[in-house]
Amino acid sequence: MAAAQDAISDAPAEAAEFAPIAGSEADLNEFIWKNRPVVVFADSPADPAFVEQMRLLQARWPELAARDVVVITDTEPGTPSPARLKLRPRGFSLVLMTKDGQVSIRKPMPWDGREIMRAIDKMPIRREEIRNGTNR
Repeated sequence: MAAAQDAISDAPAEAAEFAPIAGSEADLNEFIWKNRPVVVFADSPADPAFVEQMRLLQARWPELAARDVVVITDTEPGTPSPARLKLRPRGFSLVLMTKDGQVSIRKPMPWDGREIMRAIDKMPIRREEIRNGTNR
């Protein structure tokens, strides 16, 4: 849980480096109203879709971090994490969640960071953040 706690921060998001949290260490409830979880599931860390998704997320990390994104990974279907039990993925899956803890989008294939940011920027909470100047 320490890794999850480190990811929840009031510090500027740009300062954080890309450091996904293992699903076994993440409690999705800890991120409510603080972060937007992007949960990436696969049946193995060697899954080509998983490898590609992590590359795409890392390439856009400063912009994603500015939107309060936290990346959670789970590549251990044999020992299901709480996130896996709650979100019930099959094979590779990317799940974008809102700050209020709801599932916004599920994708069965890797998704570009630009598309993830576009989806986040359409969320009502994100629009309010932009209007109020509380988040870039």
